[in-house]
Amino acid sequence: MSKCEQCIVREFSSLKALNKEELIKISECKTSMTIKKGENIFEEGENVNGIFCIKDGVCKLTKLSPNGKDHIVKLVTKGELLGQRSMISEEPANLSAIALEDMQVCFIPKNEILGFFDKNNQFSMNVMKTICSDLKTADDHTVNMAQKSVKERLAETLLYLHESFGTNADDTLKMQLSRDELASMIGTATESCIRLLSDFKKLELIELVGKKIILKDIKLLKKIAD
Repeated sequence: MSKCEQCIVREFSSLKALNKEELIKISECKTSMTIKKGENIFEEGENVNGIFCIKDGVCKLTKLSPNGKDHIVKLVTKGELLGQRSMISEEPANLSAIALEDMQVCFIPKNEILGFFDKNNQFSMNVMKTICSDLKTADDHTVNMAQKSVKERLAETLLYLHESFGTNADDTLKMQLSRDELASMIGTATESCIRLLSDFKKLELIELVGKKIILKDIKLLKKIAD
């Protein structure tokens, strides 16, 4: 089991403000686990009772809509923490976290983390900044859903996948989402998403290699997204 004070990914989250003594304390109480692709880290409505630090892999955060469909709110990757907002608000999880690939995750109990709020001001500030950043992202997403067309949202999402997760050696997007997941991210029906991808292909904006996607004209995609 790796030690928190030697773990590189802590540098990407609020945990970077903790000193060596605090990190050793976390290391002694954390639980490391492997989450298989498709498995839940936690479900909407669940009492999480701590935070999850993503050591490796990517998960999707989803919200169940009134019609029973999952809507993807955000993709979360290594170095990020899950459950900070629930821990502070003392409310059940507002979203479900589902692994998009095999993941390495560490769970830190709530009572250990809350102890650092009183003693480490920088840690408290980092957590607050993260929550504020999440709120800003949610605001931007709400405006995008209301004001941008599905075509614009698809272009924006493809660019986001390209910029955030990169490409494979064959230029296909590394973050491989199903057509259902892509439709969920842009807020449309799967059939509409498939039709739009076909339109993008005809316009030579993208190339489709089976289920994989290659971005052919990033400049024009940016023009459409903006």
